[in-house]
Amino acid sequence: MTLSAEILGLAAEVVDALRARGETVSTAESLTAGAVSSAIVTIAGASDVFVGGTTAYRDEIKISHLHVDPAILEEHTSVSEEVAVAMARGAMKSFGTTWAIGTTGVAGPNPLDGHPVGAVWVAIVGPVCQSIELSLSGERESVRNAATASAIATFARILRHRN
Repeated sequence: MTLSAEILGLAAEVVDALRARGETVSTAESLTAGAVSSAIVTIAGASDVFVGGTTAYRDEIKISHLHVDPAILEEHTSVSEEVAVAMARGAMKSFGTTWAIGTTGVAGPNPLDGHPVGAVWVAIVGPVCQSIELSLSGERESVRNAATASAIATFARILRHRN
């Protein structure tokens, strides 16, 4: 996955804002498979703010490593706001961070659990909690790139509005 100048610029903004506040971030990623973490740690000084991340592609890992309640997965499926938020909360608790970013969705090429390719949820959890639903189009890589960009952009926007 190639990180665009836009994503890197937003990641730098995130790192700078967190450093200025003395805050930290962790990630819980499914369809982005570590791309959000990668974007953040590409920035010099990220070690001051980035603690760690979990790539939880399978539901059993969401349950065992991120403490997502199996009932949430059963009721809402893994491609849901509830699961994105639960994943982020699990990362925040596991890593002891101020903030966490959770991503889940369908990269393709096939639908999953009744959700079409491009259905994505991003959750930012911390002093405030915000989630966004995306309906992306394109091939697998473009869906993953767009989900990564949206996660970083959403977090940057939240941090900007908290200044």
